Amino acid sequence: MNDKIDGSMGRRSPRGLRQFFHQISQMANSPWGSGPGKGDDDGKGDGKKPGPRNPWVTPDPTDQRRAQKPRGPSALDELLRKGRGGFGGGGSGGGGQFNFGDSAKLWKWVVLALVAAWVLFSSFHIVPPEKEGVVTRLGSYSRTVGPGVKLTWPAPVERIRLEDVRAIRTMAVGSPNATDENFVLTRDQSIVDLAYEVRWSVRDPELFFFQLADPEGTIREVAESAMRATVANFDLVQAIGPGRVEIEAQVQQRMQELLNQYRAGVMIQGIAIRQADPPNQVDEAFKEVTASRQERESAINLARAYQQQVLERARGDTAAFDKIYEQYKLAPAVTRQRLYYETMETVLSNVDKTIVEARGVTPYLPLNEVQKRLKAPEATTKGGE
Repeated sequence: MNDKIDGSMGRRSPRGLRQFFHQISQMANSPWGSGPGKGDDDGKGDGKKPGPRNPWVTPDPTDQRRAQKPRGPSALDELLRKGRGGFGGGGSGGGGQFNFGDSAKLWKWVVLALVAAWVLFSSFHIVPPEKEGVVTRLGSYSRTVGPGVKLTWPAPVERIRLEDVRAIRTMAVGSPNATDENFVLTRDQSIVDLAYEVRWSVRDPELFFFQLADPEGTIREVAESAMRATVANFDLVQAIGPGRVEIEAQVQQRMQELLNQYRAGVMIQGIAIRQADPPNQVDEAFKEVTASRQERESAINLARAYQQQVLERARGDTAAFDKIYEQYKLAPAVTRQRLYYETMETVLSNVDKTIVEARGVTPYLPLNEVQKRLKAPEATTKGGE
């Protein structure tokens, strides 16, 4: 049989090829079976053990024996198996799969790309114009950098923390809308409920980050301490009224001195008192006291205004007398006669009747009638105009 096969394979004519495949199909263990009618899978054989299915023959769907045979792996399972083999997952992959050397090269490039991205994003930093960056090396302070593009060692060797040094921040202490009250004792042993705001900014980021554990909490406590120490030097009326501006200035100065001693790296920009009222329990009584004090101040102001008027009039009279005295020293008789006439004019201008006593005769001068006659033409002239 082998000689026949070898002889058939040696021929190159079409007839020889047909004979060769015919001999293969007649073999007992041929994968093409023994043909129809000789125990093939079509169920039409002679009852012997069927051979392999002929790939050139369409199977019969009614064949129960073939339906009971287990099916092989599908094309998708075979493709997945080959893919796992190409990435070193085992299994036979055929001639198109990747070997282990190709997979190792791929992973090497992936790792290099990740390392490059890590170095790029953790070493180059852009600091905005309004901020400053504090660089820490292994958790310890290294340096402070200004705005611009900055280069550091990759994380976690060096890290940078940005802080806005130009922003003015506001902290409310004892807010007017809050339920809690911030009672402060004044110099006259009165109690005032204060609500104020503290405006501050970061001056030194290094000290702000590393000197104090809780910078904002420290600023709040320093503000309360400075306010109590300052209000203790003012009376209640000054604390709720005209003394607010001076209190704000002193509190700002005290806070800055204390924070400089703590090396907090903070600049106090200003203090603004939003509320200065007595406690709610004595609010009505305090309003009555305030109204009485305002009335007292009003009366005092009126008295001072009258006093000022009298003093100014007296100063004017004194200046006029000094001028008259200077003229009197130059011409005493003329000045005396002039003073007499001016005095009589002032006195007699408000009298209706005037009596002039002469020697032996007491004449009556109707000066009031003369004045009326003189005033009548003037009134007529004004009416005609």
